[in-house]
Amino acid sequence: MSNVGKIIMINGPVVKAENMEGFTMREMVLVGEKKLIGEIISINEGIATIQVYEETVGLKAGEAIYPTNKPLSVKLGPGIIGNIFDGIERPLMDIFDKGGDYIPEGIGLTSIDLHRKWKVKINVPVGQELKAGAIFGEVQESPVVRHKLMIPPDKWGKVIFAEKDGEYDLEHVLLILDDGVNKNEIKMYQEWPVRIPRPVTKRNPISKLLVTGQRVIDTFFPLAKGGTAAIPGGFGTGKTSAQHQLAKWSDADIIVYVGCGERGNEMTEVLEDFPKLKDPRNGQPLMNRTVLIANTSNMPVAAREASIYTGITIAEYYRDMGYNIALMADSTSRWAEALREISGRLEEMPAEEGYPAYLPSRIGQFYERAGDVKTLSGEEGSITIIGAVSPPGGDFSEPVTQNTKRVVGTFLALDRALAYSRHYPAINWINSYTGYVDDLRDWYRGNVSEHMLELREKMLGILGEEHKLMEIVKLVGEDILPDDQRLILEISKVLKTGYLQQNSFHELDANVSLKKQYNMLRVIDRLYEKALAAVKKGVPISLIREEKLFYDIISMKYNVPEDDEAAFDRYIEQIDIYFDPLVSQYDKGGIRYEDKVSEH
Repeated sequence: MSNVGKIIMINGPVVKAENMEGFTMREMVLVGEKKLIGEIISINEGIATIQVYEETVGLKAGEAIYPTNKPLSVKLGPGIIGNIFDGIERPLMDIFDKGGDYIPEGIGLTSIDLHRKWKVKINVPVGQELKAGAIFGEVQESPVVRHKLMIPPDKWGKVIFAEKDGEYDLEHVLLILDDGVNKNEIKMYQEWPVRIPRPVTKRNPISKLLVTGQRVIDTFFPLAKGGTAAIPGGFGTGKTSAQHQLAKWSDADIIVYVGCGERGNEMTEVLEDFPKLKDPRNGQPLMNRTVLIANTSNMPVAAREASIYTGITIAEYYRDMGYNIALMADSTSRWAEALREISGRLEEMPAEEGYPAYLPSRIGQFYERAGDVKTLSGEEGSITIIGAVSPPGGDFSEPVTQNTKRVVGTFLALDRALAYSRHYPAINWINSYTGYVDDLRDWYRGNVSEHMLELREKMLGILGEEHKLMEIVKLVGEDILPDDQRLILEISKVLKTGYLQQNSFHELDANVSLKKQYNMLRVIDRLYEKALAAVKKGVPISLIREEKLFYDIISMKYNVPEDDEAAFDRYIEQIDIYFDPLVSQYDKGGIRYEDKVSEH
């Protein structure tokens, strides 16, 4: 092979090589005698800089660099769902079976099993014209995912050969297309460069809610299908737990979970839990619609940088079939740290806190691959990206959090004080925000209630007022406040404990339908309105704060099944029964405060 480079310098995962004039930028190369996987990231007068996605221990100067004549790509086809890959789509379970606990160097760019046979149904006859992205067949990849076989985005033409229905491996030629110049063989899988977004026909405006079953998100800070969200928080605030809840309960068709630089035991927990979890929509194991990409903190740092792109490319592939995808990236801070480490080894000029100057553009490029789209085949699909951010010391002013905040639509700020007080999800309702409320207004009206967002705004106003009042309470105590403001504090306690706090281990509380969320808000709103009317009539706060009534309303999340809507009407009736006579008696002046206290 004449077009071969030679290693002249090795610095961790960064290698420099000479005689590289025939190579191209972003080309995937094989490095050294072990043929480690690498990618060219710069070329200058025949000297190329390569980032290597495997351990470079034992690599020597003078060893050869071999071309592959293609960019870093992943194979996309049946066998992805339910699998666990490393950062460059190598199947970890297969590697474990072959090489034990550690990934051996030079194992190559193995991927999905090309020799496994799948039962294929072909839907197109000979003579039909097929455009790029068209669906020509299907495979039942898992009990809940129907894998639609697509023409690659760079191929099209008239079908001159179509295989019969049957069982074939991924290398078997299923179609041959004649585009007038070439005869293109179409197999069950396709390859796609991870850094290039897959093409679509058009991007649709945001209009549908990603239902998560988490009240603080669905009601107060909603996520949209095709939208973006960040979950920043310091150590121990529950970022990974929040993402696990979203992965378990969101109404996305497929979950792509990217463990990027996190601890290995967290990915082990996902692997152990997801097969046991029952999908609320079909009763099947959740793993039947999940893809895991694990690049833990002890794996090569360059592969961590690539893992985000591998995950989003797989997500785009299933989106092109017409599925709604939720991609969890845990965490983008570790990905940014990988960028910083490689940038330092490349001797690039550092920007804020040592991160490379291109950090904002890389974060933006990643999140911009989300969206609700019309695919090349005419299907409607979406990718929702939910990225965890791990700011050092919980400092939200650091570069990764700030640059992420500028590009995401929903910002779910986790709070250490809430987490340490066992309030989960520890989402701070003051520091969080969403930009999707106006986009989703019609969806809420059509699918929940026209009053849902009105109640949301009203309850957020109460929580905001309580936040201001607590500054006064800390200085002079609660007793100095007038009764209407003390009522705000009481209703806020009901909201925080009975609504925002959610028990992920409770059968009725782990996942809550939007109808139940709305009914719970309805009850809390009735409690506030009736209590406020009582305050205005002069009823003392000590009578308004009826212990059993408030406790029952806080506990309704544990006591009312999803389909028992009448139970919420009974709670409203209970509120009316308590407050109406009270207000009436005070309105008529027929009862004294001392008499009511003695009765209780």
